Amino acid sequence: MPTTPPGEPLGSGRRADVYALDDAWVLRRDRDGWGDAAAEAAVMAHVHAHGYPAPRVRPTDSRTDLVMERLTGPTMLQACLAGTLDVAEAGAVLARLLRDLHAVPALRATDPAVRVLHLDLHPENVIITPDGPRVIDWSDAEEGDPGLDWAATAVVLAQAAVAGDSLSALADTMLTALLDGPSPLTRTALTEALRRRRANPTMGRSEVELLDAAVELILSKAQTG
Repeated sequence: MPTTPPGEPLGSGRRADVYALDDAWVLRRDRDGWGDAAAEAAVMAHVHAHGYPAPRVRPTDSRTDLVMERLTGPTMLQACLAGTLDVAEAGAVLARLLRDLHAVPALRATDPAVRVLHLDLHPENVIITPDGPRVIDWSDAEEGDPGLDWAATAVVLAQAAVAGDSLSALADTMLTALLDGPSPLTRTALTEALRRRRANPTMGRSEVELLDAAVELILSKAQTG
């Protein structure tokens, strides 16, 4: 059972709630006990030690409670909507964050082709701090083929781009910028990212129904193997 008492609520996502502990640290508490905060903290500490812009974390043996550095600034999506970050530049930043992450050696695997994957790197998981973008929510992280990470990000953006709502044009521009250049994205990686997205229990039926069109949009913008 969680032992850290939560402080002031700061926000809630699909799977967790975030509370202030003090001016420097926050507590993220997973709901329903599905996560593994200790494993997530180990990945975050590993990439941070290699210079990647993940928040600092405190060691934990909890499955539900993760104490991490308190970040100041809007999400990438909020910054784009406020006009303080160019949308195409945001897509380029996502591409750079993926490339930089895949330059970090794996934590456990010895195969040099295997890298740390975030697998949920999208505009609401990037905080634009005064010191630059920082990547949060490493709960889906694992080690594997970097192409799968690119595919996962592309699917999230494409899904928003084909939704036909107020964010669709923004997501389309960001997706174009993300895929404007060489990447390890492949059709095999897209197929696996699509399978995982369909199986995501947080996806509503209407969201799942957008996935086929999302993949077609990605294929129209990228050269894949």
